[in-house]
Amino acid sequence: QVQLVESGGGLVQPGRSLRLSCAASGFTFSNYAMNWYRQAPGNERELVAIIWPSGGSYYADSVKGRFTISRDNAKSTVYLQMNSLKPEDTAVYYCNVVHQGRAYWGQGTQVTVSS
Repeated sequence: QVQLVESGGGLVQPGRSLRLSCAASGFTFSNYAMNWYRQAPGNERELVAIIWPSGGSYYADSVKGRFTISRDNAKSTVYLQMNSLKPEDTAVYYCNVVHQGRAYWGQGTQVTVSS
């Protein structure tokens, strides 16, 4: 069955970088778009980035120019490289895929940006 497992979160100072990973299994990874979302306390869950099987990508305006989504199909893993981090990036970050009409989510990984 579909499983998504995020890793790489932690506490970082403003201006520093962090790379998140999402390991996927239970489906043909290379055929699906993969998504990153985030949710801060008191906020709605926000779409951060998408990467399609073609390699094309989408970014929310709030992260454009700072974050990069990528995928390694051989490892069935999607990444989110986060540079120039700001306190407002603090959130739980989730990996997501829509498979056979159902949305699947990882457990989330906490990113805290604070001095």
